[in-house]
Amino acid sequence: MIKKMEISKIDDVMKIWLEVNIKAHDFISESYWIENYDFVKEVLPQSEILVYEDDDKIKGFIGIVDKSYIAGLFVSNKYQSSGIGSKLIEKCKEQYLLLKLDVYAKNLKAVEFYKKHGFKIEIEKENDDTKEIEYTMVWRL
Repeated sequence: MIKKMEISKIDDVMKIWLEVNIKAHDFISESYWIENYDFVKEVLPQSEILVYEDDDKIKGFIGIVDKSYIAGLFVSNKYQSSGIGSKLIEKCKEQYLLLKLDVYAKNLKAVEFYKKHGFKIEIEKENDDTKEIEYTMVWRL
């Protein structure tokens, strides 16, 4: 079931955020994610967070900022490739006419996932913090 995040579940969401970032971005130091954990936890509630919850367990989430920017889509490592990410994206497509995001070019699994869902690469740039190449990808209704 997809629903808005309850603030009491923020620690569950942040656990997924950390585990997925470390695994998906093995080209970035693990310490980068650990050092940014507290900042993300503080600003996360400012986004619209939709969670995928099953049996009272959060298995994934998506964060939308400014009614169009996907700040992050994360599915717990043990539930990846089970359709949860697709369900979260499709839910957002029902609510918004435009969606955009930034994704690391080396995160090939994510780039292909977004392409499969109709996103197109519009910009290639260097991330200021990590110095890694990332794509800005856009989907329009």
